[in-house]
Amino acid sequence: MTHYFKRGLYFLLYISCLLLIIPQTTYAEDELGDIGYSYKVIKPDNQISKAGYFDLRMTPDQKQTVELELSNMTDQELGVDMSVHSAKTNSNGVIEYGPTKLKNDPSLVYDIADLVKVPEKVTLAPNETKNVPIEITMPSEQFDGYVSGGIYLQKSETEADKKASEDAKGVINKYAYIVGMLLSETDTKLQPDLTFNKIYAGSSNYRNAFMVDFSNTVAAYVEGMTVDTRIYKKGSDEVLYESKKENYRMAPNTSMIFPVNLNGEEFEAGDYEGHIIVTAGDKKWEWQEGFTITQKEADKYNAEDVSLIQDRGINWQFIAMIAGGILAALLVIYLLVRTLSNKKKKKKKKSTKGKKK
Repeated sequence: MTHYFKRGLYFLLYISCLLLIIPQTTYAEDELGDIGYSYKVIKPDNQISKAGYFDLRMTPDQKQTVELELSNMTDQELGVDMSVHSAKTNSNGVIEYGPTKLKNDPSLVYDIADLVKVPEKVTLAPNETKNVPIEITMPSEQFDGYVSGGIYLQKSETEADKKASEDAKGVINKYAYIVGMLLSETDTKLQPDLTFNKIYAGSSNYRNAFMVDFSNTVAAYVEGMTVDTRIYKKGSDEVLYESKKENYRMAPNTSMIFPVNLNGEEFEAGDYEGHIIVTAGDKKWEWQEGFTITQKEADKYNAEDVSLIQDRGINWQFIAMIAGGILAALLVIYLLVRTLSNKKKKKKKKSTKGKKK
């Protein structure tokens, strides 16, 4: 019995160790492949710079059709999906001209997506080159500064592509082109103006962070921007958290959410103050604002912070469940071995009595 019991114990311990130490494997598809098509900006007469994108001087109520040349570089038919998006500023101080979850700022008067229209899809025959019309309709009122955005180009997904995506065991990379577009009507140089919105508890890349929200409310770019933020407990001069970033940019009429990371620490409910200084050239904006983090907010983001989850170490509840399962299995094996052993003894005893007779 002892021999069977030990063998069963060793076997279960071996299996449980394997379950704990075998790592999970993920796969990523990193082969670039051939995008399959190219584009060329056909610059009209009202192009005002040598840039590789559309930089057009327009007038109120003007309607104009410009063209983008698309070339299929393959021997198969190919589709290109197209869309227009206004420029926005992400939390890294980088301007995005393509699809994004970032929202329009309330100061945005003219969204380029409302002024510029493109075909939803262009189909190119094998090795075909085609000029695609881009229709622009300017607002009736004159404006200073820029309306800014981009034309997004992506290869249409075929049935074969969809099947490959479904069958793939990892990340599928999709590639796109973005053609910038600037629309202006005057030579007036506007000066950017930043306004503070709010500070609040949030999450940046699944880690706790104070989120500083401010806007560029003017139709002008902000270049070479430095953001310096410090967080204090209300009524204290001790800096709890700080972050300083340089060489940021902001697009016209966009907001930006600047994260101040807690570096793996938990949110604590309470009253705080934020001191924010933003500079760009000889321009300076400074705000000192109070805010509150509730216990509900602190609990929510602490539970979602991946660094806190890792720091919590071993999941003892999970380990207890495994240990309980192993003990239950050992008990079953013990009872089974004991039953078999008793049956064997009885059989042997009965056999011995039979021989004596």
